[in-house]
Amino acid sequence: MTNSQKDPLFILIKSLSKSEKRQFKLYVGRLGMNTDSKFLALFNLLDKADAYHEDVILSQGIVKKQQLSNLKAHLYKQILISLRLNPLHQNVRIQIREQLDFATILYHKGLYKQSLKLLDKAKAIAIDNEEKNVAYEIVELEKLIETQYITRSISGRSDELITQAESLSRLNLIASQLSNLSLHLYGLMLKTGYVRNDEENELVTEFFYERFPKFVSEELGFREKFWMYNAYLWYSFLTQDFLSCFKYASKWVAIFYENPQMIYLNPVFYLKGNHYLLESLFFIKYKTQMKAALEKMEETIEQERFPRNDNIQSLSFLYKYLNKLNLHFLEGSFEAGLLLENEILKGLQIHKDRIDDHHVMVFYYKIACMYFGINDNRTCILYLKKIIENKNLTMREDLMCFSRVLSLVAHYEAGLDYHLEVQLRSTYKFLLKMNDLQEVQKEMIRFLKDLGSIYPHELKHAFKKLHKRLKKFEDHPYEKRAFLYLDIISWLESKIENRPIGDIIREKSKKLIR
Repeated sequence: MTNSQKDPLFILIKSLSKSEKRQFKLYVGRLGMNTDSKFLALFNLLDKADAYHEDVILSQGIVKKQQLSNLKAHLYKQILISLRLNPLHQNVRIQIREQLDFATILYHKGLYKQSLKLLDKAKAIAIDNEEKNVAYEIVELEKLIETQYITRSISGRSDELITQAESLSRLNLIASQLSNLSLHLYGLMLKTGYVRNDEENELVTEFFYERFPKFVSEELGFREKFWMYNAYLWYSFLTQDFLSCFKYASKWVAIFYENPQMIYLNPVFYLKGNHYLLESLFFIKYKTQMKAALEKMEETIEQERFPRNDNIQSLSFLYKYLNKLNLHFLEGSFEAGLLLENEILKGLQIHKDRIDDHHVMVFYYKIACMYFGINDNRTCILYLKKIIENKNLTMREDLMCFSRVLSLVAHYEAGLDYHLEVQLRSTYKFLLKMNDLQEVQKEMIRFLKDLGSIYPHELKHAFKKLHKRLKKFEDHPYEKRAFLYLDIISWLESKIENRPIGDIIREKSKKLIR
């Protein structure tokens, strides 16, 4: 039996809106012979089903077991054709491809002049919209036609096409090299994480500049600039140069606002650029600019022209609420942040098929931090437990690590000391397996391990000693990131001054005027 969560056809059908389902049935029914077709019967059955069960399909007598795979593949293809014809899914990129297809058909019929006319129109649209890959395909077809049909309408037509082809080829190569470099850096981030010392920093820097292509800046268009900023951004993230992250994320977002049509043609890249901008602003604690950038992104998303397919809706939800929580965390406005809890949990349920497990756990961690901030440690522990018990969270071990450390602190704060020893042993084992112990984590584990032997009247002195040891890492190039996940410094100050942690963070937030 195929798992309903993994069956592509079932997931596709369940993702369709009412209007898309209606259009599909109209598309199938355009010929009378299709109204009783097997694939339509399968569509109706799966549309009504709550889960995918192969035995239920076979029991309906729609198809034999040997033919089911082919029928599913045919239905999947027909749904995609129907979606392609839907005006909601039409964009400039699809329109250009359609014109190229039409021109190719005319060429094969020997109607060269008509084909060239369509190609010229499609090429102009492609170049205007930075679709240089398809523009290059168009030029190559134009060259092919010109060798068979000499129009003589333009003097030096062959020279013009050669120049266009060379220019597009070079720009496509630059964009490809930059996008490959971005992907390499992203893969490096997933594999090894941020650099942890000068040696790793040097290796990443050497890796980056060896693969960075040579070009003249003035020749770059929107697409090449986009990939250049993308590559610089990932390099800056890897090396924990968050000020440079802000610089290149700002440039990334700026080229979209300078070319507004690109926002609507490439909404995913627009959203991602804004997310990285907001994340870098959070890292460098530029609170006012972060608030302004978030508001501007929300205004753009709400515009009528902004595309609204399932993928974009999911990404909009993800980036909007992650950064809203980050802003509350920066401001120390934990009570206000928790007002978003129900909206977030509802959104996670709506978008569950399109938001990966890692991002769900990030939401849980941030909500746990909000509860920790208002001293509701038991609810904090419940959210952290969801992360710690997740066996699939392998890509971001740092998130698991800080969840475990925060859980230890929350257990201590909640007075659940009897669980502490078991958790300490479990956390030790986990950290040793990680082979990625930061000094901040080591200091916290040592402190919590010794808590049982510290007398109550000695606690404040112990907190001050730990505060002094950790304070030196607050601006350390490779250790400072730990405080972005867990503001241990503010927690210690709250214990030393006997004040709520929220008050401490809010006071610090007021001083962050940049």
